[in-house]
Amino acid sequence: VLPNRVATEQQSVALVKRLLAISVSCITYMRGLFPESSYGTRYLDDLCLKILREDKSCLGSLQIVKWIQGCFDALERQYVSFFSHFLMGFPTVTELYQFKFKYKKEVPQMDIISNQVTFGKEMCSKDVKEASRLLIRKLYLLMQNLGPLPNDITLSMKLLYYNDVTPEDYQPPGFKEGDNLGDLLFDGDPVNLRVGSVSTGFHIMKVRVTTEKKRMTTVESTLIQKKGPMEISHQGLDCDEEEEEGNTKRSCLNLAFSQEEVIGPKKKRKVSEPEKLLLEGRK
Repeated sequence: VLPNRVATEQQSVALVKRLLAISVSCITYMRGLFPESSYGTRYLDDLCLKILREDKSCLGSLQIVKWIQGCFDALERQYVSFFSHFLMGFPTVTELYQFKFKYKKEVPQMDIISNQVTFGKEMCSKDVKEASRLLIRKLYLLMQNLGPLPNDITLSMKLLYYNDVTPEDYQPPGFKEGDNLGDLLFDGDPVNLRVGSVSTGFHIMKVRVTTEKKRMTTVESTLIQKKGPMEISHQGLDCDEEEEEGNTKRSCLNLAFSQEEVIGPKKKRKVSEPEKLLLEGRK
């Protein structure tokens, strides 16, 4: 399921793509969005993973696979900064899944003893794989502790980009130019959950989930961030969570704040989105 070695940029992007596919598959499977026939079975140690596949009998899951493939294109080009996955009732958001990507340009260094060129921040493959396992397990745990979804929901995704490197006319396959992001409204008090992060030395991927507090049962307290007001503003996605060497300083991003708390004009980000997918009468 996960590559055994992550020593090059190509291996790193392959891992990040695999993690994204596993995560979205986990969300859609555990939330009961598509039938069993839309998933294949793989194993990660003792954990049984259900992975989305191209199921022609289910147009919804087929569409999600195409959306993920479109995100892969933006990842390979190092354009995408955020991948947001929405489950919406009407007119409010029920659950919000956010994947943040960073790309690290490493400077080659010469190891005089071994006479080999290496990358100064190359991560141990064992540590990367362990962090990946932990992220997936936490996501599965979280999915098991969320309340049931409404019968009729709309599923959508949005991609946000690094404007300084992304061509203005770029759109991944299956996506179109999206609307400027505004505030996302929840029916009750939203809670931000930090699922985890994986750093390979070439890429960083962080996963967060936002949902209404009343829809959670029991979740590890370490996942829960400070509760915010009813509006979740995407302006927060432009803020970075900074971690200095040695974890001596950490400035955590709190995504839950109202637009009135943002000082100055909104920074306009390039946005892509596919057509929304309506899932009616799920069993």
